[in-house]
Amino acid sequence: MRRRIKGILNGAIASASYGTNPLFALPLFSAGVGINSVLFYRYALAVAIYGIWLKFIKKTSLHIHANEIFPLFILGIFFSLSSLTLYDAFNYIEAGIACTILFIYPVLVAVIMALFFKEKITKTVITSILLTSIGIILLYKGKTGTNLNLYGAGVVFLSALLYALYIVGVKNIKVIQHLNRAKMSFYVMLFGLMVYIVNLKFCTQLQIIDKPLLWLFTIGLAVFPTIISLETITVSIKLVGSTTTAILGALEPLTAIFFGVLIFHEQLTPRICTGVALILLGVLLIVTRKKANAEIKH
Repeated sequence: MRRRIKGILNGAIASASYGTNPLFALPLFSAGVGINSVLFYRYALAVAIYGIWLKFIKKTSLHIHANEIFPLFILGIFFSLSSLTLYDAFNYIEAGIACTILFIYPVLVAVIMALFFKEKITKTVITSILLTSIGIILLYKGKTGTNLNLYGAGVVFLSALLYALYIVGVKNIKVIQHLNRAKMSFYVMLFGLMVYIVNLKFCTQLQIIDKPLLWLFTIGLAVFPTIISLETITVSIKLVGSTTTAILGALEPLTAIFFGVLIFHEQLTPRICTGVALILLGVLLIVTRKKANAEIKH
């Protein structure tokens, strides 16, 4: 029982901490710091802090073999581009709603596994897709009160798809299956950092943060939705399995909406609440459907 409680607590912390993305990112955007610069600082600080934590606190070897570099590089690109598109979506969709739409990634994982890895699409999957689609339609309302353009909705969907591809890769690339999950997360962040180095013309266009408060937001961004989320989700999967951890992931969009309403005065209407409920219900159908297989794998 103590093991299960610890696992559930870590899963809840992981999900809630990831949902703090808007809390730390939006003030930086409001101060005029560009998306690529914000993400560069997030990933660079996370790599430095997490690397020190693994090497000197947890005494984890960071050595990898040559044949593991390319798969980890690809996973890093997928993960990083998912962050980039999510942050870009904040320009078009309220942060809490964007994070909720992002939570369709388990459904996308199921679809990808069915199309490319011969997993059967069941009635549960079809029902889940319908519920999440209806939920997204209900959330399809921009900051101005008018329907959002297709670009905004497409950017969030792309972010979810990229994250789904990352998860499929982690589960199915054989050469990295033996890797310590914390070490894998470190290299995913390290290779993902390269996206922003390139986008910023090898940091020649990097915006300098010169205010202490903004540095606090930047450090918070590296620590809470990045390091703490990665560290606690690894513990949760180990103790209670991937299915229970995924169900606890429902706290991600709820946390984002909570901060969006409380701090950024975003609108919370019955329509939005209904959309959120349908999306979460659709995703819970997917993650509970695979309980037996998921627990065996982990």
